[in-house]
Amino acid sequence: MEYTQKIIDNHNLLLARYKSLIEQAYNFRQTDSALSDISEFKAIKLLHKINKLKYLNRDLSLALQN
Repeated sequence: MEYTQKIIDNHNLLLARYKSLIEQAYNFRQTDSALSDISEFKAIKLLHKINKLKYLNRDLSLALQN
């Protein structure tokens, strides 16, 4: 269970960072398109990590049920 909690905590941390980067990309959209693109790219990379953690957590949940 401790390992599952670490995954959830890491997921929440990455999700907060993702939301921050998306907001930053939106705010830079009108003033500096290059910074906006960089922030959006970083957010997409984080989203990929978040999806990996969701999948891993789902697999652990299924393994613990069996």
